[in-house]
Amino acid sequence: MNAPSSAREEEAALASVEPSRPATGRGRPRDATRDAALRQAAMEVLAQVGYRALTMDAVAAHARAGKATIYRRWDSKLDLVIDTCNQLVQRSVPEPDRGSIEGDLGEFLRGFASFLTGPAGKAAQALVGELPHEPELAAAFRESFLLPQRDMLRRIMERGVQRGEIRSDAPIDTVVELAGAGLIHRLMLTGEPLDARFVDRLLHEALLPLLRGGSTPSA
Repeated sequence: MNAPSSAREEEAALASVEPSRPATGRGRPRDATRDAALRQAAMEVLAQVGYRALTMDAVAAHARAGKATIYRRWDSKLDLVIDTCNQLVQRSVPEPDRGSIEGDLGEFLRGFASFLTGPAGKAAQALVGELPHEPELAAAFRESFLLPQRDMLRRIMERGVQRGEIRSDAPIDTVVELAGAGLIHRLMLTGEPLDARFVDRLLHEALLPLLRGGSTPSA
């Protein structure tokens, strides 16, 4: 006779620990704006201290929330950061379509450079050094952030091929790699500014000549 009562008590205890999980359809719905605020706090702490030094306590303090509020949504630091990675792409560059390869590629590069030097970009930078040591994090980062940017660049160049602006056998994959590598190298290794002047050099002296198969004068 006591077993059903014990089961009900256990179910009630679990519900009190995790009221925000929606699977049962009971309880108060999870506040999506609160989720966004917690991800933003995680992103800002990540940008400040890096992945290894990031703690749930630090995120809770930054968000002015209880640690239990975070654990109701994410089981671990890794889960929180992976979920935050999934939001990074929404902060990055909208796809340009200005009708020319020079306009589209230039707008993408300038937008991505601006993103990389902003708060969300700094969080992405903080993750890069951890990827070899965190396979799950690396997979999430690549799928949610890197691959969409690479695919966008390919679409920009494929439209250029369709318009006849660049040759059909242009080394698109190589240009995709060089575009990202050039920006990251400048930002993380040289210490020199990732500014519009550098982006224009990269565009006109390296990427467009490769795509067009000849030299392209700087604007």
